[in-house]
Amino acid sequence: MIISRILQTPLKLASLRHVKAGLGTRFYTQGFKMASPLDKVEDADIDVGRFKYILINVHHSPEGGPEVSKHIVRGYCSAGFHSDVYDKVAPAIEKLGLDCECLGGGRILHDAEKKTIEVFGYSQGYGRADHSISVAILKKKYPDYDKITFSNDGY
Repeated sequence: MIISRILQTPLKLASLRHVKAGLGTRFYTQGFKMASPLDKVEDADIDVGRFKYILINVHHSPEGGPEVSKHIVRGYCSAGFHSDVYDKVAPAIEKLGLDCECLGGGRILHDAEKKTIEVFGYSQGYGRADHSISVAILKKKYPDYDKITFSNDGY
């Protein structure tokens, strides 16, 4: 019964051990990682083509616990302004009980056939994103791409 309750919790268990303790057997986890609400938010979601993108910091402040956060990249061809991207993404993040803020923006040229992504420029409204962070996120999302680079040149 105790094991079933432990296994039904949202934990990623690396190991489960039991210890004889006084009046009975007690179970505990060692080397586990608690599931985070941040895991529900994809690291990168971008279109193919040339479009505006933003770098967003998503954070969660659980009651009684430390704040946790992560960066995400979002960019869509349909966005005329960087704020259009934020207006599309923020409500879905907030619906999960998380907070977010735009750290800056730029442009992306994504060629899926050539397997290349170029990140460059800046947002007039949000300023320049740290493109090195954006590129690191995109490299994790597209590990088979030949070239994912950034430049601080251009608008």
